[in-house]
Amino acid sequence: MADTVIPQDIPMDLPIIDLDTFLQNDPSTPAVQNECVKAAKALIVYGALVLHDSRVAESDNTNFLDLLEDYFAQPEAALKKDERPELSYQIGVTLENTEKPKCAVDEPCLRVIERLQPSERPLDISAHDPDPKCRFFWRMVEQPPYETQFPGLNAANIIPEAEGIKERWEGTMNTWGTSMKGAVEGLTEMVAVGLGLERGRFKDAGRYGPHLLAPTASDLRKYGEKDTILAGFHTDLNFLTIHGRSRYPGLHIWARNTGKRIPVKIPEGNHLLVQAGKQLEHITGGLIKAGYHEVVVNEKTVEVIERRKRELPERPLVRISSTFFWHLSSDFDLAPIPELVDKAKELRAENFNLGRDEGDEVEYPPMKVGEQVQRYVLALAPLRRN
Repeated sequence: MADTVIPQDIPMDLPIIDLDTFLQNDPSTPAVQNECVKAAKALIVYGALVLHDSRVAESDNTNFLDLLEDYFAQPEAALKKDERPELSYQIGVTLENTEKPKCAVDEPCLRVIERLQPSERPLDISAHDPDPKCRFFWRMVEQPPYETQFPGLNAANIIPEAEGIKERWEGTMNTWGTSMKGAVEGLTEMVAVGLGLERGRFKDAGRYGPHLLAPTASDLRKYGEKDTILAGFHTDLNFLTIHGRSRYPGLHIWARNTGKRIPVKIPEGNHLLVQAGKQLEHITGGLIKAGYHEVVVNEKTVEVIERRKRELPERPLVRISSTFFWHLSSDFDLAPIPELVDKAKELRAENFNLGRDEGDEVEYPPMKVGEQVQRYVLALAPLRRN
């Protein structure tokens, strides 16, 4: 199992985990075991890692980004046809300026920001308007062989109607979504082994999860000025979030034990970014913490905007995030694993002795995963525009 001893000086580059090593070799070999421990420790220390998976084709991500740029370049009236507010926007499109980041009114989250050095804090969200981003939720699910207690979290997908988009939609979304889902499920097995658990402990718990291919879109013609917040400081509620390469920089993450804002750079060629979410934090009793992140327009973003204006003037100027949310199954009983709770307490004590203030101790009460999601959705409701 990954130890919880964290060095005083932590490198700022995220560890790169090789999924191929895990998939192509005997799981009992030292090389595989070491890579699994490395994966688990990366999430404990950073809450994030870079994953290499040779099965992932960059051309599939390119097709996906092209499709979503075309989709979000449509008039708002066309996009609104795919909006489902009656399902709390848990399927289909959510338009820009619909909701504020939850952290803006969440005291524990605001205290996290206060503990950061001023130079390492996210862009100010205290008076932040709703995020100027759109998103689309496309479910990538295996239907459970039982009646779920949470049907609203497992609604049918929406296919846009526009000619030139409708024909490409389902195939492109499913191709890229399947690649990311396969990669992140492989990682769940690696992390389980690295934590000293059965290989399938997490993967089996998420077999029937309401997984979402969840691209966001920001119109950089309107929101391309430096220091514009596209997605305010937040964590994700799911188990693991996996990202493909975006065409525009601007994603910043905060590694748990550094207190530093890290600009994300995903290497070219079969690499993906993975971040821990709240469900993973809950089931590990806080041994792994959900990773904080923001998306902003920074200097590098502006440089790419100007370059694409020159080189590809016919293309929509839209920043697409290539994002997939992997969830545990809605009916799964979410509760901390006792042996990991003990490790979490050891880590918290070590951090305290090193002068790393992690704030108040968090309780993780047992509940259904669907209840955890519903609580989060209800907390967002007051932050949405009417």
